[in-house]
Amino acid sequence: MISALIVAAGQGTRLGPQTDKLFLEVAGRPVIAHTWGRFEAAAEVDEIIVVVREGMQNAFQDLAKGLAFKKPFRLVQGGKQRQDSVWNGLEALSPASELVAIQDGARPCTAGDLIAATLQAARETGAAVAAQRVTDTIKESEDGLIITRHLDRARVWSVQTPQCFRVGVIRRALAAVRQRGLSVTDDTAACELIGQPVRLVESTKPNPKITTQSDVAYIEWLLRQPNA
Repeated sequence: MISALIVAAGQGTRLGPQTDKLFLEVAGRPVIAHTWGRFEAAAEVDEIIVVVREGMQNAFQDLAKGLAFKKPFRLVQGGKQRQDSVWNGLEALSPASELVAIQDGARPCTAGDLIAATLQAARETGAAVAAQRVTDTIKESEDGLIITRHLDRARVWSVQTPQCFRVGVIRRALAAVRQRGLSVTDDTAACELIGQPVRLVESTKPNPKITTQSDVAYIEWLLRQPNA
C-alpha cells in the first residue's frame, strides 16, 4: 500500500499575515486543491493524509467534498514545526502502508510521472527525492557579504517534493531527530542523520512551490497550460 502525506499546516506568512496561500485561488481552484488533485490522480497512491493546522479541518473537508475526491483520506492536525507535522501524519498512516510520498501543500504543479518515479526509487533505495540540477553559478559566503568560495554546480541539486520513503525508514529517521532534539526543514536531512542513502530523481518539468507573491503568476501560467 502507498500513502501520500500532504503537509498543509503552515501559515504562509511571506505572502502576508492575512493571506492563506493554500486557499489562494490559482487557475480556478485553491492551491491546495491542485496539489491534492495530483495525488488523487496518481494511480500508485492508495490513500491521502493531509496535515492541517488547528481550526482548518472543516475547510479541508468542504474542499474534498466539493471536488468529489474519491480516494480515502484523513485530516490530521499539524505540529509546532514541519517535522512535527510530518510525524503526526506518519502516525495516521494505514498499518498496511509500505511507502509514503511527502508533499508540500503549496507545490501544485508536480507531474504524475515524477510522483511515480520518485516512489519507485524509494522502493529500491529506501528514500528518494525529486530534485533539479542547479544551472546558475553558485558561490558560498560565510558572512553573507563576501564570497568565501566557488561551488561546482555540477554537484549541486535543488531538492523539491515529493520526498518518498519506505515507511519504516522515515519513521526511524524522524525518531532520531526527535530523540536528539534537532530541527530539520527537509525530510531527507533526517535520513542523512541515520546514514540512509537518498536517491535523487531528476525533475525535468517545472515543479515550483508558492513561497512569495512573485511565485503566484508563474504557477498560474503553468497550471493553465494545455498539458498541465
